[in-house]
Amino acid sequence: MTPPISDQLAETAAAFDSVAPTYDGPQGNNPLIQRMRDIVWQRIEGFLKGPSTLIDIGCGTGIDAQHFAQLGHHVFATDWSPEMVERAGARANCEPGQITALRVGAQEFDRLASEFKLGPDTIDISYSNFGPLNCVPDLGHTAASLAAITRPGGYAVFTVIGRYCPWEVAHYVRKRRFTRAKVRFERESTPVGMNGHTIWTRYFTPREFAREWIGDADQWQVEYYESLSLFVPPPYLDKVGEKFPKVFERLVSLDAATARWPLFRDMGDHFMLVMRRR
Repeated sequence: MTPPISDQLAETAAAFDSVAPTYDGPQGNNPLIQRMRDIVWQRIEGFLKGPSTLIDIGCGTGIDAQHFAQLGHHVFATDWSPEMVERAGARANCEPGQITALRVGAQEFDRLASEFKLGPDTIDISYSNFGPLNCVPDLGHTAASLAAITRPGGYAVFTVIGRYCPWEVAHYVRKRRFTRAKVRFERESTPVGMNGHTIWTRYFTPREFAREWIGDADQWQVEYYESLSLFVPPPYLDKVGEKFPKVFERLVSLDAATARWPLFRDMGDHFMLVMRRR
């Protein structure tokens, strides 16, 4: 039986709490993750025109927040995991006045206005890296709460774990783990193990995500989307790149060339979706 949403959220927070002390290592920041991170940073930096205010949704240990703080921007670093927020807070101490770390889950972003007093037009850019929004039960609610504090014309840049990842299917079929190979095709929230805990995750195509995020409110519009790691293996297969460096270089080139092609942009380990506040 699927547990209540409140229990799913609690289990997901506990899972990320359990890995927070080591998440800056290979599990959370190996070279394949950093490769995707660099692409996301480049896209976001293209939207930044002078000192800006950003919100990091699912900030983890604060790697992204610290990067943008060092560029002179103020970042509200938010996460549902208390241990992750504590780690992000430690990074905030290294960038005095540039990072505000808040224990706020994306499912409760209405607190940002009501409790933390973030007013309309506060946020210039919002971003979420490596799938925190896959764990949110009601994307429409998060979208409306975020719109309430984002200036018109402000951007949202999200990387979301996609539904169609050929590498993952091939990997688990090869291991004869057929049930695991089908996980991304589930339409509802599904349990995925991590460090002996459970993360409750939903998988999307870009269109599915955008449809649920935008809903009937018409507060956001899609600018574009692209695949991340379609030809390049997912981060948990980082040994492939180490073993076959020349092949890996070709795969990187293929990813870069095809990321926004129709059909190709709908597949991959993640996709990056860029939206603008109306």
